Order: sequence, then structure tokens, then C-alpha cells
Amino acid sequence: MSQTNLSVDVAVIGAGTAGLAAYRAAKAEGAKVVLIEGGPYGTSCARVGCMPSKLLIAAAEAAHHATRAEAFGVSVGQIEVDGRRVMERVRRERDRFVNFVVRDSLAIPESERLRGYARFENQRTLLVSDAENRMHAKVEARAVVVATGSTPTVLPMFDGLGDRLIVNDDVFEWQDLPKSVAVFGPGVIGLELGQALSRLGVRVRMFGVGGLIGPVTDPKIREEATRIFSQEFPLDTDANVHSLRRVLDQVEIDFEWAGERRRERFDYVLTATGRRPNLGRLALERTGVRLDDRGVPLFDSRPLQVLESRIFLAGDVNNVRPLLHEASDEGRIAGANAARFPNCTYGALSDVRPELAPQRRSALSIVFSDPQIAIIGSSWKELEAARDENRVIVGEVSFEDQGRSRVMLVNQGRLRLYADAREGRLLGAEMIGPRAEHIAHLLGWAHQQQQTVIDLLCMPFYHPVIEEGLRTALRDAAKQLEDRSGLQRRCA
Repeated sequence: MSQTNLSVDVAVIGAGTAGLAAYRAAKAEGAKVVLIEGGPYGTSCARVGCMPSKLLIAAAEAAHHATRAEAFGVSVGQIEVDGRRVMERVRRERDRFVNFVVRDSLAIPESERLRGYARFENQRTLLVSDAENRMHAKVEARAVVVATGSTPTVLPMFDGLGDRLIVNDDVFEWQDLPKSVAVFGPGVIGLELGQALSRLGVRVRMFGVGGLIGPVTDPKIREEATRIFSQEFPLDTDANVHSLRRVLDQVEIDFEWAGERRRERFDYVLTATGRRPNLGRLALERTGVRLDDRGVPLFDSRPLQVLESRIFLAGDVNNVRPLLHEASDEGRIAGANAARFPNCTYGALSDVRPELAPQRRSALSIVFSDPQIAIIGSSWKELEAARDENRVIVGEVSFEDQGRSRVMLVNQGRLRLYADAREGRLLGAEMIGPRAEHIAHLLGWAHQQQQTVIDLLCMPFYHPVIEEGLRTALRDAAKQLEDRSGLQRRCA
């Protein structure tokens, strides 16, 4: 096999969302760049994440709305879910989204793309090999962006389950829906997929640890979320599981439920207990960089630069904010900084053109369950020190009696927004509730613009809309501000 030798300014490892953004940003800076990818083109979002999961959720919502039609006086007859047709559409539309990304990747000139798996020989030299570890390229780079993404974590407790154990990637390859699935991990992935499968007629039981649910940190929102989802399918957020064992083509789980010892069998066990960075192939030990206890290089999250090195980490591999829009932003920041190495800048500095290395946007996280979960800005946990010093007020609203929510029979959930106790500046919010994705965007924009509770109350609110619930929470916060700081409400 002939060997290719390249000398570039920037080498980008990984052609996912962060890698593609890093490639474009470095090119825009005038750098000579090569993009290295060993696996199939197409981002995690398009192939096994955001898009196929939303396709499954969309089918589940259609079934769920049909089952609730009677409550409005509308009869729709017997509801039947054709699992094969559901999964055929999921795969077909998933492939369509993937093809869009592949097309963009293949539009990159061949001279700037390398197929294969990269590993470090030293900080500025990469060896690129095929799946059988046969080296076919050597790349010398002034700086390297690592954007290799992450992989689902599989705990030892699941050993021996064989093909009855699945991760989220596997769900979207199903030809038909199974009859039963046990979900381990009521985080973002577990909640979204578990609820969708349940609404499509799959028997689902969900097991968690430590009372955690989704990304929620606010104890009142966590309690509300647990109550709501437990009404729809069996959910234990702090489960006591004694054993799992393969029995023919099923998995038998021995566990405790409501104080009783039980055994149940499921067609599959879906593990959604976290993800780990894809760093195993990179031979980072040859770079001399310092690693944390997970084997991840220590890095500065502002320029995304590994400490005392010419290496940058972008996207899910660094686990700062493992979300698509964050991966895109991080790719631009890391790519621009790699192109400028050693003159790196923070993502927020004014000399960086905003289209290349934008400021870190306000944190925004959404779970597409029903009702949806959202966290905006600083979470309850992140505000712990400020709360201890009595520097935070909390505005709150329940959606149970909110007008438009009751009209649509989606009146579940709670919003808690956090504001500075002196000036009323919005600090963050956590919520579970109807159309949370839209309220979350409104609050995310307000947070990034550093608006106050009073500023937001001066904004227009139509009637009747779900957003009026947000106004109720703002009024609650404004009343506290008036009592504590003497700030007067200028608007209703």
C-alpha cells in the first residue's frame, strides 16, 4: 500500500458536526487543512441522534394524540400501530438526513480529505491507518483539532446479554417494534426513546439511579417530572436491580418494586447510562499531554486548547455541552484557534469574526419528551453558591391551571426561573411543561441579552397562549424583587 505524506497547517480528526465546522473555520482563516475520518460520513445527530429519535417521537405523538381524542368528544375508532411502517419511515427519513450531510462532506476536495483512523506519533505528527491498522498516510500539522465524538457507555452489569442488549444507535435499525423493552437510564436519551416506545405500544419499564431524571437539577422540577412520567409507564429513578440474565431470546430482570421482589422478562434492554469520549485510537500517551481520570486531556474550555499543547478538543469528545448547536460553535472556535496557533484567542474576543468563532451562547438544553424538559442559562445546581448567599430569587408557575394548557389538555408541568435578587437579571431556568422548547428559546434569548425580570414583563404577551404561564412566573419573581429590593414593576 502506497503512503501519502502531507504537510498542513491544521489537521481535523473527525468529520461530524464539530469536525466539519472546524474544517470550515480553519479554511476561512486561510489555513491549509486536512479532514480525517475513519468511519462513515454523516453526523451522529443525523445518523443515530437528534433526527431519527425525533422521527420515532413524531410517530409516538401521532398515536398519543389519537388515543386522547375521546377526551375532546372525538371518536377515532380502534388505534393500531404498524411497527414495520413506523420503523420503515424512521429509517427512510433518517437516511435522507444522513445523505444531506454526506453530500456536504464529499463536496470537500479529495486533496483535503483522508479516509482512515488517525493516531498521534507526537503532538504534530499523525499516522493514518485503515481498519486493519495498515498505515497509509502520514500528516505533519502545526495544530490538530480532535473532534471524534462519543460512544454509549455499557456497564459491566450488562455483560452476557448479547444481542438482547442495545444502545440508542441500534433502535433505528429495527425492522419492527418489539413487544417489550427495559430502559436503564432516565436521562435525555432514555426518556425520549422510552416514552416514544411506550406510546407506540411497547411495554416499557424504566430504571434509574440516585433519583436523577433527564438533565434536571432543580428538586421541585425533578419531583414534578418523576410524578408525570410515572403515570405513563413504570419508572423507578432509584432502582434496586439484583440481576440480569439472558433467557433464550429475552432478558430476565430480578429487581425490587414498591418494596416487593419481582422478576420480569423483556425482549431488549436499552442502556442509556451515559457516553464516553472516542479517544481510544488516538495514542494520546505519545503527545505528552496531561489526562484526567477519564483519559480526557486537560483543556481550557474557552479557546478549547489542550493545556500546553497544539491540540484542540471540540464537540462531544470534550463533554462540555454535548449538543449539536454547541458542537458546531465549538468546531468554529477550535478551528479558528488552530489556524492561528500559537496566537490562540478566546471564543469571546472581539478580534475573532463572529461567523468563525462566536461567543459562547447562553446554555440551552431541551428534552423532547412530553411534556418537554428544558434548562436555560445557569441551572439550579450551578447557582448553589449564589443561592446559599441569598442572592437568587425564584419565580414559579404550575401549568395545571394555565388557561391555554387546559384548553389543549396539556396542563402538566412547572417552570422555575432564577433571577439576581438585587437587579432582577435573569440567571437561568428549569422547567417541564407544554411547548417548553418555545419558552426555552424566549428565555435563552433573554438570558444572552442579560435582560431582567422587569424587561421581560414589558414584552407583549398574547391571550390565550401558553407563554402567559411564563408571565405568571415573571410576576412572581417581580413581586419578590419589589419586596426585597424595592424595584418597581413598570409593566403589568
